[in-house]
Amino acid sequence: MRAIIATVAGLMSVLAVGVAYASASPGVGDSAPPIAVQTLEGQAFDLAALRGRIVVVNFWATWCPPCRAEMPALDTFYRAFHGRGVDLIGLSADRARDIAAVRGVMGQFSYPAALLAGAKPDGFGAPNILPITYLIDRDGRIRAIFGGKGRPLTMKALTDAILPLLPAQAGS
Repeated sequence: MRAIIATVAGLMSVLAVGVAYASASPGVGDSAPPIAVQTLEGQAFDLAALRGRIVVVNFWATWCPPCRAEMPALDTFYRAFHGRGVDLIGLSADRARDIAAVRGVMGQFSYPAALLAGAKPDGFGAPNILPITYLIDRDGRIRAIFGGKGRPLTMKALTDAILPLLPAQAGS
């Protein structure tokens, strides 16, 4: 009986470590984990394939009021910086059965979105809090995190974080 209890306790320890590791969110300075997903428009989004570009990855949900409140700033940011080598994707934590609601919300915005549930691989895992947004530099490192317990996402905060990462524009 003691052997069974010891075996079960050992397995639970291994599972607990695995769960802690899997739920650990990446931090500033870390390499961005891999994530690949098909957007709502049917395009492939693969973070690894975007190396050399700056990428903003935003986790959100239709049922999350703070998520919805920051989406206009994300859209304005995307329109302003996409032509300068910045990509953005909104990854919805909604369930696949709620795709119509996700499409309805995203119909108001110009940046691409996808369902997080469709991501393979997904090194980010399920977010612990929404909204949360990662700014990833050309080398694939996380340079800033907005939301969650970090700083709030605003157009100014995004712009201030991205400008040092962009090459100077001609005539500036």
